[in-house]
Amino acid sequence: MEISELKKVANDIRIDIIKSVHAAGSGHPGGSLSAAEIVTALYFEVMNIDPKNPEMKGRDKFILSKGHANPAQYAALAERGFFPKEELLTLRKLGSSLQGHPNMHYVPGIEMSTGSLGQGLSVAVGMALANRLDSDPGRIYTLHGDGEIQEGMIWEAAMAAVHYKLDNITAIIDWNGLQIDGRNEDVMSVAPIGEKFRGFGWNVIECDGNDIESVINALNEAKTVSGVPTVVIAKTTKGKGVSYMEDQAGWHGKAPDDEQYELAVNELGGEL
Repeated sequence: MEISELKKVANDIRIDIIKSVHAAGSGHPGGSLSAAEIVTALYFEVMNIDPKNPEMKGRDKFILSKGHANPAQYAALAERGFFPKEELLTLRKLGSSLQGHPNMHYVPGIEMSTGSLGQGLSVAVGMALANRLDSDPGRIYTLHGDGEIQEGMIWEAAMAAVHYKLDNITAIIDWNGLQIDGRNEDVMSVAPIGEKFRGFGWNVIECDGNDIESVINALNEAKTVSGVPTVVIAKTTKGKGVSYMEDQAGWHGKAPDDEQYELAVNELGGEL
């Protein structure tokens, strides 16, 4: 797809995030909006996947380790054709397959049920080792919040990925600087993120996580690296695209009311 088309997809995903979270009356818009370009790059440009055959052999796999941001993943899956877009408005509803965290047993295209922060990279290590044993060419992608990498399990997995030379793993850090309790540096500083991963032996690439071309270039560069895993540190803005949500920790986990919903959709150029 052309960059202009991908930008439109990312914007459409943002509109769907707002609509689904508003319809649910709960959810996590801030960290979903910040990841719109990342999921767009993965699902529409970088990953080898097939919506008509979600279980195809040799496919790339994506783990949303920060599972609370699943409005972004659901929107990308629907936009890509894994399930009808109308289902997005059933987010968090009783009986819906689109629950508050991803469930691999109910939603096509979800590779791992997530929600407990810190676990995604360990799962990726297991998947990457399995691919090696099976001579499977598929790559494993993970997306983490910057607050999430305060979890110790992340660093155990980071050591294992280097030890086993898992160059089929690309981890992405959605570095928007905020988490549920405030700014990273006030809660538990994770900086300098790049130096930490380099110290563990990872290849490190940095990019503008809200610039689709920058994200695609970073992810494609990661494919060329041999012998070590790669982490892409994507600098983003929490709540990106909605003026009153941008860089506001308070929008980590609450839904817009009717007035705020209309303002957000209008700002994104969507239809109410």
